[in-house]
Amino acid sequence: MKETVEKKDLLRYILFRLLIITCILIAALIIQYSTGNPFPPVFLYAVASFYGLSLIYYLLYLWGKWLVGQAYLQLIMDLLLITFLVYISEGVTTATYFLYVFAIIAASLVISVKATYLAAGLSAILFGVLVDGTYFGYIPHFNQEQASNPPFGTVLFNLILAWAVFFAVAFFMSYLSRNLRKTRQALAQAQKEIILRERLAEGGRVSATLAHEIRNPLASISSAVQLLKSGLNCNGEQARLMEIIVKESNRVSQLLEQFLDFSAPSKKMFTQIDLGMLLHETLETLRTGGDLDGNRIRIEGNYLVRKITYYGNPNHFKQIFWNLVKNAIKAMPDGGRLSLSFYNSRRDGLKFIVSDTGQGMSEKDKENLFVPFYSGFGEGRGLGLATVKRLVEDYEGKIQINSKEGQGTEIIITLPPVNENALNGRQ
Repeated sequence: MKETVEKKDLLRYILFRLLIITCILIAALIIQYSTGNPFPPVFLYAVASFYGLSLIYYLLYLWGKWLVGQAYLQLIMDLLLITFLVYISEGVTTATYFLYVFAIIAASLVISVKATYLAAGLSAILFGVLVDGTYFGYIPHFNQEQASNPPFGTVLFNLILAWAVFFAVAFFMSYLSRNLRKTRQALAQAQKEIILRERLAEGGRVSATLAHEIRNPLASISSAVQLLKSGLNCNGEQARLMEIIVKESNRVSQLLEQFLDFSAPSKKMFTQIDLGMLLHETLETLRTGGDLDGNRIRIEGNYLVRKITYYGNPNHFKQIFWNLVKNAIKAMPDGGRLSLSFYNSRRDGLKFIVSDTGQGMSEKDKENLFVPFYSGFGEGRGLGLATVKRLVEDYEGKIQINSKEGQGTEIIITLPPVNENALNGRQ
């Protein structure tokens, strides 16, 4: 999985390291004031380096590019500076090496699990080199006057303890960060669902208003025009204009019906349905209306080969079939292959799979697929799949979309098994 770093997390990392180094500086000043022993200038230089690097990191943050690289750069530089602080404070035999823990925690929260164990491993290597180097004399003690030569057992114990702490912190932080990322994703999905439901509710209010404002005047206009057309001896041009009025009135009427289906799906009633025959009737209706051209689009699938029964409202499934097939047809303006298949089992429930060889969907289209009034087609109204999702969820089902641009689309609807003996309680 590709590593990603959120820009806001990178800023938190910069602020976090500033807070830690400021606390260390304040503690050092307090110790210096209480004991009267001044800290060596190199300590202040190291602290100043932390602040200077933080300014550079902030400028890189404002640049806003290569965020993962910036995070790793900060992590590695922090480990090197921490090693230097441990060295000048004779932290080999003290608890100063716990500063490494902060770098490990930051790597876990900001970058990834891999970076967490990388930070733990680098901390163990750097601290191990420092311990071995100073103990065996390869690295001179920073302050020879305060240098001590503890027994080898003590040094080894401190080293092993430090390693255990580093990897224990890495393990627990990776576990916590994984859960945190999952929680963030779930929260983001929940926020999307809330927004979607708000849009659905708004769509319902709009459609209800349209129903009251359009239905009656539209019916009157259509009826009046048809009466005029049948009662008058109209010439070709007049008849054509009247046909246009009737045709456009029917188109608006279909739009109105779609709004009504979206805002208030028909009442739930559970009867046995032959889904294959119901889908066949839907396809015949589309052929009769001119939406489905059998010469351009080849229909495949097992929808008529075997009988698939389910319990529900036939009107609900007509809406599902109608919208899914219409979308597939729109996705294949130059023709193609449309596959419609059912799979049913007592354990897994019912699966209805619709796949086409059309234009596919972009990432933006997939993100907004079920958002009302968003359509990937120029002439679309953006309610078809929103209606399908609502109906599928009413049956406690799930809808899955697999699609890539230029490679077609596959829609899988999964509905749970229906217990025939429990239907009376759901009617």
